[in-house]
Amino acid sequence: MEILYVFLTGLSVGSFLNVCIYRIPRGESLVLDPSHCPGCGELIKASDLLPVISYFLLKGRCRDCGRRISFRYPAVELAAGLFGVMLFMKFGTGLEFFKYAMLVSVLIVIGMIDLETGEVYTSTIAAGAAAGAVFAAIAPGTCADSVLGALTGFAVIAAIALTGGMGWGDADICLLCGLFLGVRCTLVMLLVSFIAGGAAGIFLITSSKRRLNDSMPFGPFLAVSAIVSLFFGNSIVSLYFNMTA
Repeated sequence: MEILYVFLTGLSVGSFLNVCIYRIPRGESLVLDPSHCPGCGELIKASDLLPVISYFLLKGRCRDCGRRISFRYPAVELAAGLFGVMLFMKFGTGLEFFKYAMLVSVLIVIGMIDLETGEVYTSTIAAGAAAGAVFAAIAPGTCADSVLGALTGFAVIAAIALTGGMGWGDADICLLCGLFLGVRCTLVMLLVSFIAGGAAGIFLITSSKRRLNDSMPFGPFLAVSAIVSLFFGNSIVSLYFNMTA
């Protein structure tokens, strides 16, 4: 029963994350403006705002104008619900659950906005970093590790950004993630993101979908890699040391 409650709560959180993903790049209020169709401007009825369910009941289209609704909406809601359950199963409902639920929520927003617009917004980074700093300060024995993780993540990407190979927004994402993950899991995040980003780049180039000098948003790879590191980072580090011992 607890898992179901966590899942349903996660779906609702995912609905709000969709609002953030759509409105932040447009400079719209996250709380004052009622939900409306971006095509016809009609207000969306409460019965059409049920996470996931409403999308399929409406067959992926606006009730008033018939404009297609992006599949991103139910996908984000489902992802938030499933990650909520995974966090609950790993951490229970203590401080760590809320800490990492915040991280995952911010990463979903940052990753999806970067994927859709190619931009990383300072307001989102600042909000996430502020939350990470608070958790680092109140969680016993984690402050130094969080600061070192943030500095490590930022420094690695900043060194690449100085050459023009990556954007400063990517460095900001790594600073944010380091505050939550600490240095070991931040290093795992960087490794996984470079492998995943490199593999995706090679695939896109060899399939003629992207040219060698085309830019590619790296935020989504950092977001996914940070979540992978959150759940499996310590196990990956332990496996590495066991193999090299």
